[in-house]
Amino acid sequence: MGMERLITEAAIAGVVGIDTWDDDRILSAMLEGQQRAIAAVGAAGPQIARAATLIAGLIAKGGRLIYAGAGTSIRIGVQDGSELPATFGMAEDRILYCIAGGRDAMFDTLADAEDDAAAGAADAAICRRGDVMIAVAASGATPYTVAAASAAKRNGAALISVVNNAGSPLGALADIEVLLNSGPEIISGSTRMGAGTAQKAALNLMSTLAHIRLGAVHDGMMVNVQAGNAKLRRRAAGIVSRITGADETSANAALDQAAGHVKSAILMCAGAKSPEEAQRILADANGNLRLALQRLSAP
Repeated sequence: MGMERLITEAAIAGVVGIDTWDDDRILSAMLEGQQRAIAAVGAAGPQIARAATLIAGLIAKGGRLIYAGAGTSIRIGVQDGSELPATFGMAEDRILYCIAGGRDAMFDTLADAEDDAAAGAADAAICRRGDVMIAVAASGATPYTVAAASAAKRNGAALISVVNNAGSPLGALADIEVLLNSGPEIISGSTRMGAGTAQKAALNLMSTLAHIRLGAVHDGMMVNVQAGNAKLRRRAAGIVSRITGADETSANAALDQAAGHVKSAILMCAGAKSPEEAQRILADANGNLRLALQRLSAP
């Protein structure tokens, strides 16, 4: 896939002389590029929804989530994945990364690492049947990422590709292709801009929808939040109070008894007599808080 065929590498009309413009005009042009990127995410909504359904189904069965990519794309992927444990209670050991150049590449450029197809294949040896890989590449042709995706599929993992160019090798490999047609960049080829914004938004939507389907959200609240610091502890207590009507003291006491487990604390404030009873009710409801609350209140 030659560079001349990549829409993300094409020159955009109307920016000749941009380096001579005043600040407001430059910023306005860049903002228009960001708005086009978000519009591209909206157009990919059906594919994002399918991808979220696939992720939720495999995670529910014990599968793991693997992000793969190089440069800006994997940095965005790591940003998305690293937020899932604190926000949605996903176990740290069920989120893995295939990073071109390894963890050092999160902070250093290591640009040539994206060309190392052998490393991509080797890194993806961690993948197995029941896992799902999200492979992210603006071009859809990054050698490391394509090789990692191919290896993941050979090992039986499901593959979601997030790309910004149509007709790409990575898109062709995928079980679900999320094509973000963000178009040319204001600064030609600078895919940290429009393409990166589209990737960030798409991954946010995908992982959040998946965890809504997994029962980690109730009435817009993150009921699987891990209260690992004072701010999150206050948030957890606020969630317990909002759902049950319990006062702050009772909410905190329930959280203490439940060892910080928000759903159990909610059920205790709603009538469960112990953390053990709350956990049993939750287990019978497959972790679905709404169903658990209904069963608790049933005569």
